[in-house]
Amino acid sequence: MTPVTIKLIEQLSEERLTAVVQLLEFLSEPPVQGASNPIEESRLEVIQRRLSPDDQKRLEELRARCEWGKLTDIEHEELITYEDRLEQWRVERLETLMELARLRNIDLLTLNLQFLSESELFHVT
Repeated sequence: MTPVTIKLIEQLSEERLTAVVQLLEFLSEPPVQGASNPIEESRLEVIQRRLSPDDQKRLEELRARCEWGKLTDIEHEELITYEDRLEQWRVERLETLMELARLRNIDLLTLNLQFLSESELFHVT
């Protein structure tokens, strides 16, 4: 390391230093594109599950209308259904991440970082 690099690192707060280390760990890991076996493949499907673009658009619309207090009772039930589904998916994702971390013999934080998009990673504070 250059003296300038060392000086910059020494000036970082503990919180920022932790974030830098996490970023470096993330960058040093191979990208998670495919699985090496069918078990991992099924886990990746759960971890990377998302709403369809149409469902995501509808959810955002319902959330916005809810914020302004303009939902009908039927729309409110629809919003609750979406939110319940997403909450269930979050639970399943965490359980699956934990299982995959055990299978790959890596810590959960490192594995989770591999699945974050670049924009999500850089907005962590």
